[in-house]
Amino acid sequence: MRTRVYEQIDAYNRQPFQKRAGSRLSVFTTEELPLMQPLPAAPFDISTWSYRRKVNKNAHVVWAKNFYSVPFSHIGSLVDLRVTDTILEVYRADERLTSHLLLPASTANQYQSNDADLPEGRSWQDWDRARIEAWAALMGPATVTVIGKIFEAASIEEAGYDPALAVLRLSRKFSPARVEAACQLALRGPIRSPRYAHLRPILDTGQDKTGHVPEEPECDDGGYVRGGAYYAGGTR
Repeated sequence: MRTRVYEQIDAYNRQPFQKRAGSRLSVFTTEELPLMQPLPAAPFDISTWSYRRKVNKNAHVVWAKNFYSVPFSHIGSLVDLRVTDTILEVYRADERLTSHLLLPASTANQYQSNDADLPEGRSWQDWDRARIEAWAALMGPATVTVIGKIFEAASIEEAGYDPALAVLRLSRKFSPARVEAACQLALRGPIRSPRYAHLRPILDTGQDKTGHVPEEPECDDGGYVRGGAYYAGGTR
């Protein structure tokens, strides 16, 4: 059936025009066909653009909670990202600086690095529990214990990365020795699993230097507690 349709279409296109020379086929081959261009080598991709993303000091730019490398000479610059279903491309003005396979949407805090983008081809190490615990060990046993408690409380291991790193990065503002002292102090207090929110006030107020253990705040839900006399038949 399809072959018969093709035959009829071809015969129709070859029929001479009634009021001019030639046919539909001759017009196509002589006038239209020379102007036609080949199809693109790659199929068209729908893309999303994100503008003015800053290249971090580690020569990576953030997209969807993951990190993609940019040539290190552009550290501190603002770049534009073109993102498709499979590819992330980094542009500065009209120049494409680098490209990466896009990490799955289910991942977070992962690094996609091209060796050529980094100084001396150095690859960028992903954060994982082993690396976090190694950093904690450099500070001291109390810090190791705090980090361990954070991971124990996490529903999955990856959920512990951010709160654990938040504790360790306190050493950028305070010394590692003070962070270790704050962890020691917090572990002596009533909080079972100290975190950044517990340690930062200790460091800000200098309690790590005095050794004073902070008291757990009393719970106040705003309700009223009436004594037994109230319910013993007194007036209301």
